[in-house]
Parts: sequence; structure tokens; C-alpha cells
Amino acid sequence: MLNKLAASELVLNGDGSVYHLNLLPEDIAGKIILVGDPDRVPKVSEYFDKIEIKKNKREFYTHTGILRGERITVMSSGIGTENIDIVMNELDALVNIDLKNKEFKSEHTSLELFRLGTCGSVNPDVEVDQMLVTQNVVGLDGLLRFYADYEFENSFSRNFMAKFPYENIKGMLYFSDWAEDISDYYQDAKYHGNTATFPGFYAPQGRQLRLKALDDRFLETLNDLGVSNFEMETSAIYGLSKLLGHKALTVNNVIANRRRGEFASDHHVSEKKMIEWVLERIIP
Repeated sequence: MLNKLAASELVLNGDGSVYHLNLLPEDIAGKIILVGDPDRVPKVSEYFDKIEIKKNKREFYTHTGILRGERITVMSSGIGTENIDIVMNELDALVNIDLKNKEFKSEHTSLELFRLGTCGSVNPDVEVDQMLVTQNVVGLDGLLRFYADYEFENSFSRNFMAKFPYENIKGMLYFSDWAEDISDYYQDAKYHGNTATFPGFYAPQGRQLRLKALDDRFLETLNDLGVSNFEMETSAIYGLSKLLGHKALTVNNVIANRRRGEFASDHHVSEKKMIEWVLERIIP
């Protein structure tokens, strides 16, 4: 890889900020909370003692401020791993690339990334309106297959691949896991589990409107293979964090149990609880 990046490889805005996130290096903290919904950003930053930065472009909204004497950032990613590909690479560029000269820095900076999301459960024993922390993740979206240097295997991935029955999807799968050295932040969560990240909301998650899904038992099969819940971002966050040398943890608010046909009556209450729970642990 060349040390000097061409203008087409790292696109910047007129003010020198990274193209999609519209941020400069000084706009972010070392601890970053990632949420999908832009409306969730102020729900997090309202707990800050002081907000220093407010920027946005497209679906990417960022607030950086101070909480209990420590600098912290909250940022929205929008939906899906394709957006996470943008977020992760541009966040890494902010701390590990000299944007002015478009050269890699000699010293690496590692960010701590905390996803706060929502998910559905495929395990009938997981209760709605509770929090579930992702330990292992399987990506069914194929994103990390585009990165030459990504390799990951553990007991969860070996068992999953050995028993996964859908050959037309199997080639897209990739795996990752949490940053174990910061997992103690969430040691008292009610649930720790294995997550599946899907590339869509309808057929990939077993929903059928006018189009038939692959298999009526798809979610049940995932549960049989050790999956607890599913969402649309964590595999890319965990996988790209490992490639780029960052540390990531996901906690999701369980708003649906698909096996029991349950949906949270008001998930905003448990969402607020999750935000407070996370902030109390990452900045005590």
C-alpha cells in the first residue's frame, strides 16, 4: 500500500473535513457512541455536561462534548453495514491519517467504539425491553469479503459454518467478536449473546410481504446455530475495528422477539434506560 493517498482515495470537503462525516480530527473524542437513528444523537448528548461540536451531513449527525470531565462523541450511522463502511473508514482517517498531506501517521491511535442499537431476538427465552451485548457476530452481508486482509475464526464461527445449511449464502459469511479487553464495561448486562447482522429488513430477517423469503425456518435455524439476536450493523463495526486496530462493543435494546411474535409497546422507555446504563459504565 502506498503511503501517499491519491485524491480519489481519500475524498475531502473544501474545509479539509472527511467527505461523508463532515468532520475534522479535532471534532471527535477517543470514545465514540454509534447510533443508527440521527434522532437518537440528541437523546444521548442531552446527558453531556457541555456540547462543543454539532455537525451533520446526510444521515451522519455528530455531537461531541464533555461528560463528567471526559470528552465523548455520539454519532449516527444510518442503517446498514454499507454506512458502517463509510463511518469506520472515515473515523479511522481522522485519527490515523494526516489529512492535509494524505499520508499515514507513524503512530497509531485506537478508538473505543460503542454501538447502541435495537434488535430482534431469535431466542424465545430473551425478553423484550432488555439489553443484549454482542460477544460473537456473523455477518450475512458480505462486506468484509471485500477486504483482502480480513481473517477471523473461533469456536462459534467453526460450528456455524459446519452446520449452516444455505449454500447460496454461505460464501458471503464472515465473523468477528467483541473487544474483550474492554468488555468489562458491560459485564453486568442481563444478556450476552451471539448476533447475526443482516443486509436487509425484510426477507433477510424472514419477513414476507409480497415476496417470499428464502425459508420460513431461517430465524429458527440461526437460533439452532447459537445466534441470540439480529440487527444490521455490528458485523461491520467489529470486523473493521479489528482490521483498523480499534476496540468495539455493541449493546442492543431488544424490541422484538420474533419467535414469540412480541414487539415492545414503547421501546423509547427501554432506549432511555440503555443510554443511561451505557454512559454510567463507559464514563463512570
